[in-house]
Amino acid sequence: QVQFVESGGGLVQPGGSLRLSCEASGFSFNMETMHWYRQAPGKQREWVALVLPGGFTKYQDSVKGRFTISRDNDKSTVYLQMNGLKPQDTAVYYCNTTPTRAWGKGTLVTVSP
Repeated sequence: QVQFVESGGGLVQPGGSLRLSCEASGFSFNMETMHWYRQAPGKQREWVALVLPGGFTKYQDSVKGRFTISRDNDKSTVYLQMNGLKPQDTAVYYCNTTPTRAWGKGTLVTVSP
């Protein structure tokens, strides 16, 4: 079955960096657009970034210039490099496809002094 396993979250100070990974299985990864989403405490889940099978990327305005999405089709893994982190980036981060499939557990990113 489809499975997403997110990892790489943690506690980081403002201005710091983290690299998230999401290993996917159960579908043809190299043919799917992959997305990162996030859900902050008390808020709805929101879209963050996407990467097409060929490598084209797109970002939410609030993360442009700070986050970089990438993929390794051989490893069925999508990454999110996050630099210049801000407290408002605190959230549980998830990956998924279009349309979305069953959600993974996500990985928690906490940005705090």
